[in-house]
Amino acid sequence: MVFIEYSTIGVAQEKPNILWLTFEDTSPQFIGCYGDENAETPVMDKMAAGGVRFTNAFSTGTVCSPSRSTIITGVPTYKMGSGNHRSNFPIPEFIKGFPKYLREAGYYVTNNYKTDYNIAGMDTFVAETWDESSGKAGWWNRKGNQPFFSVFNIPDSHQSRTMSMSYEWYEKNVLAYLEPEKKNDKDDDREISQDIELKIPAKKEFSGLHEKKIIGDTAFAMPPIYLDSEAMRKQMARVYNSIKLTDMKMGELLQRLQEDGLLEETIVFIFSDHGEGVPRAKTNGIGLGYRVPFIVWFPEKYKHLSPWGTSGLVSDELIDFEDLAPSILKLAGVEVPEYMNGRALLEKDREPAPDYTYLSTDRADNGPDMVRTITDGRYVYSRNFMPFFPEVKYIRYIDIGEITQQIRKDYKAGKLNEFQESMFKKKPLEVLYDLKSDPWEINNLAKEPEYQEMMEQMRERLEEKIMDDRDVHFLPEYELGEISETTTPYEFRKNKEKYPLKNILETANLVGKSGKAVEKKLFQDLNDENSCVRYWASMGLYAIKSDLSQNQLKKIKAALGDDYPPVQINLAASLYAQTEDKEAERVLKEFILSQNEHLALSAINYTLYLENRSSFIPDIKKVYNSEVGYKTKAAAEDFLDLEELLSKNKPEE
Repeated sequence: MVFIEYSTIGVAQEKPNILWLTFEDTSPQFIGCYGDENAETPVMDKMAAGGVRFTNAFSTGTVCSPSRSTIITGVPTYKMGSGNHRSNFPIPEFIKGFPKYLREAGYYVTNNYKTDYNIAGMDTFVAETWDESSGKAGWWNRKGNQPFFSVFNIPDSHQSRTMSMSYEWYEKNVLAYLEPEKKNDKDDDREISQDIELKIPAKKEFSGLHEKKIIGDTAFAMPPIYLDSEAMRKQMARVYNSIKLTDMKMGELLQRLQEDGLLEETIVFIFSDHGEGVPRAKTNGIGLGYRVPFIVWFPEKYKHLSPWGTSGLVSDELIDFEDLAPSILKLAGVEVPEYMNGRALLEKDREPAPDYTYLSTDRADNGPDMVRTITDGRYVYSRNFMPFFPEVKYIRYIDIGEITQQIRKDYKAGKLNEFQESMFKKKPLEVLYDLKSDPWEINNLAKEPEYQEMMEQMRERLEEKIMDDRDVHFLPEYELGEISETTTPYEFRKNKEKYPLKNILETANLVGKSGKAVEKKLFQDLNDENSCVRYWASMGLYAIKSDLSQNQLKKIKAALGDDYPPVQINLAASLYAQTEDKEAERVLKEFILSQNEHLALSAINYTLYLENRSSFIPDIKKVYNSEVGYKTKAAAEDFLDLEELLSKNKPEE
C-alpha cells in the first residue's frame, strides 16, 4: 500500500492546471447524474452539479485502443488506420502525442498509467509524449508552480471487472474494496491509483462522499436488453459495484488535489473511453458503444473560460474525442497543429457545434467488424458493412464472461424475448435509433416510413464523410499490414490512384443488399482489376451466399484461384458454408495455418459461424498449440470451446 502525505503547494498561476480523470468502459445510463437513481456515483454527481455535464458526448470508437489512439493524437482512426483493436500500424512522424506540445510550452505532463495507443513504435512515442508515464505518475513531481496536465486512467470499471474475469476474481478485486472495515492486499501492483490510502480524516469533501457497502443484486433496474433473472442480476451488479469503486477512486484523487491546494487552480475533465463493457455495448457500433459520460468542472478562477456557463449546467452540444486534443492545446495557449481537425471546445470565438459527428467501429480482438456511424446526438444511424455477424459475435474476451455464457444459455433454452434473441442473429444492414426516447436502442426506425427522409440525409452525410476523409479502413487489415511495410496508412489513403475509394465504396455499399441486379454487379466486380474492389465483391457474395444458385456457386469456385488472399478466404467461406466443397475446405485450411495473423484470423473466424465445423478441428488444434498472436489464439479458443474441446477457460486480463 502506498501512503501519500499532503502539503499545500498551490500558488497562483497564469495557465490553468488540467486534470483528466478517465475511466473504462462506461455508458452514461449507469451514472447517477445521468438519471440512474440506483447508481452510487456521488463524486461524479458532485462535479457535474458544480460544472458542465454533456449529454451528447461520443467516443470515436467502441473499444479501448482505437479510442485512445484518437484521444492522444487528435486524429481519427479511419485516417491513421488505427481502428482495428491493437493492430499497431505506423503513423507519420509529424503526428505526435498532443501532450508533447504542452510539454514544450512548459507544462509538466503525466500519465497514470494506461497507454494502449494502438500505434507502432510505442516506447518512443510514449517517451516523447510524457514527462512521466507510470503507475506512480502525478502532478506531485512537478517543479515549483509549474502548470500541469495530469491523466489518471482509473481501471475499476473495465470489462475485466464488469464481466470478463471470474466472479471470484471480481470479489477479490472489486467487492473487497467496498466491504466495510475490510482491508485488501492488491494482487496487481501496477494500478497505483487503486493503492492510494489517504493520511487525512475520512470525512472530507470528496473522499468522504462514499459509504463503504456493496450494491445488491436487486438494487437497480435491469436494462431491458437483458432477461431480468436472478442469474443475470448477479452479473449486472458487477457493473454498478465496479462503477461505484471507480467513483471512490476519483474522490481520492480529487481529495489529494484539494489537500495540495490545487483544486482552485485546476480544470477537471471526467469521461470514459467508450461505452459499457457488457454484451451488445462495447465493441458495437451503436450508441451503447459510442456514447460516454463527459463532465468538465471549472474552479472559480477559470469559470470565465467556460463557453457554456458553470455550476450544474447541462449541455446537449455535440462533441467527440477528436475535439479533446485541440481543446486542451487551446486551453493552454498552445497552437493546434494543422493535421488536427477537431473543434477547440473552450475558445471564446470557437466554431459552432457540428450538425453531425462521424464515428467508426472495426475489429475488436478476434472479432472482425466494420460499422460506420453518423449521429446528431439524438438520432444515431449506423451502416453495418459486415451485417452477417451478430451483435454478440464471437470475441473471446466477451465469450469468457459469465454474463455472456448465461445469455447464450438462456437463448438456447428459449427464455429470451424476440429482441434479446436478435443479438445472436445477423445484424440489420442499417439501424436508426432515437437515443432520447429509446436509450437502450431496441426500436430500429430504419424502415419506418416517417424516417425515410432522415435516413436518406444521413446516408448521404455518411458517404460524404467517408469520401472527404478517405476512410482507410475500407482496405482489409491484411492490406494495411502490407502497406505498412513501406509507408503509413495515413499517407497511403491520400493516393487516389492507388486507393480508388470511390470504386471501392461503390462495391462495399452492396454488402448486405440482395436481388438480381446486386448479384450481377457483385460478380462483375469480382473480376475488377483492383484487389480491394474484388475483396468487397467477395464480401457481398458471402453476405448473400444462401441466395446463390448452383451456377453462381460454380462461378465462386472458379474464382477461388484469385491472387489476393482476402478474396480467396471470403469466397472459400461462402462456398464451404453452402456446399462443404473440398477445394473450399482446402483453401480455408491453408489460411487457417497461415503465418500471416490477419489471414489466419479471417479464416478461423468464418469457421466459427459454420453449421458443421468438424473437418477443421485438427487444423484449429494445431493453431491453438502453436506460438501465434493473441488474436489468432483467441479465435482458436472460441472454436474449440464451441466444439466443447477446451477443458478450461484461463483468460488473461
